[in-house]
Amino acid sequence: MTMMIPFDNSYARLPEGFFARQAPVPVHAPRLIALNADLAQVLRITPGEAEEMAQVFAGNSVPEGADPLAQLYSGHQFGTYNPQLGDGRAVLLGEVVGTDGIRRDIQLKGSGQTPFSRRGDGRAWLGPVLREYVVSEAMHALGIPTTRALAAVETGEIVLREGPMPGAVLTRVAQSHLRVGTFQVFAARGQLDNLRRLTEYAIQRHYPQAEGPMGLLRAVRDAQARLIAQWMGVGFIHGVMNTDNSSIAGETIDYGPCAFMDSYHPNTVFSSIDQMGRYAYSNQPEIAVWNLAQLATALIQQFEDKDAAVEEATEIVHAMPDLLQEQWLERFRAKIGLTRAEEGDLEMISDLLTRMAQNEADFTNTFRALGSQSARDQFTDPAAYNQWADGWQARVQREAAPAVVMAAANPAYIPRNHRVEQMIQAAVQGDYAPFQRLNNVLGRPYEDQPDAADLKRPPAENEVVQATFCGT
Repeated sequence: MTMMIPFDNSYARLPEGFFARQAPVPVHAPRLIALNADLAQVLRITPGEAEEMAQVFAGNSVPEGADPLAQLYSGHQFGTYNPQLGDGRAVLLGEVVGTDGIRRDIQLKGSGQTPFSRRGDGRAWLGPVLREYVVSEAMHALGIPTTRALAAVETGEIVLREGPMPGAVLTRVAQSHLRVGTFQVFAARGQLDNLRRLTEYAIQRHYPQAEGPMGLLRAVRDAQARLIAQWMGVGFIHGVMNTDNSSIAGETIDYGPCAFMDSYHPNTVFSSIDQMGRYAYSNQPEIAVWNLAQLATALIQQFEDKDAAVEEATEIVHAMPDLLQEQWLERFRAKIGLTRAEEGDLEMISDLLTRMAQNEADFTNTFRALGSQSARDQFTDPAAYNQWADGWQARVQREAAPAVVMAAANPAYIPRNHRVEQMIQAAVQGDYAPFQRLNNVLGRPYEDQPDAADLKRPPAENEVVQATFCGT
């Protein structure tokens, strides 16, 4: 059977200044590692033979209907503006409209140099490709908006990073790859016609109910507020919340130095390049507001009456902290079995988190086991849990079905950092069984799976992952 992808490319019809037309650079000996068959079906892709799919997903064969390009954008990286970034190791093959009616990009990541590579080789090595595959699909299963992984391919080539590494290409799927930085580049260059065109395109593609640039700003704000609260609810730390990694569609994008917390602490950082803790777990809501302010600054440039635009945009941005707090509180109420709002809920949740931080309690296992001996065992001082649980038990008695609510809000399984690293090490040696097992188990994160109890275990002292790397 010949592989078929029903492309319908809208971004490629925008002016040339939005991108550079760029074919993927062929690799030596592609081999298919994984195909996400469920996602392929949603995208109305007809799979082919493994060898043919390896050629397509490695970039050796450009399928009919594709219009490959590398997108232009800029962005703030750790608070410092970089005037030009862009897809330095990725090529957007094109777009498809799925069986659900949603338009999505299909992008090859690690597909070779582009005009935006900035002296990079444009490639990816196997570790980050498998990490993004596992973590993005786990996020999808957790119910969190995210880019997804369609396929992973070995290239048969060596990539030089800390040393020689096996090369790979990830096929990433997103509702779009529009970022805050996509707007910033045109605003900074004073290319207002392109900025207006981009604004119209983003509204039409993502938020057709939005009215004008300020309507778009409101819609992005609301989507980002929901997303960040969902991250917080599962202990996820993005690692590089730069504006070029902030999706207009409200999806999680770019799984480089990301991680899920084991022991809870609000200041946890995993990124090897975040030396000052800018993107620590507890800072993520504040950074989301900062990123939205950068989008507002870019959008304002297209208004003639800038004073009025500044006033409206300021109101929109200043409303975001309260929205984030509301979303956060809704998520964490559910995590402790509450559906009705009562005075004192915030204090009760905050008290639990403080006690967890003081007692090195595992974030995921504590919430999953609330009300049981297992939750108490997560604390170095079980009395700290007992003192909190007394008040909580009285509170949940006023709820109809707290156990059901908690089971739906608290996953049993997350992509634990040490298991992801072990999976990568096995794959480098040619063993993909841990990769396949992680995908299978993490695809059902809210189900108890007795044969996967080991994947719930926090890392032993010699397994702790202190930092993760972007792999570029």
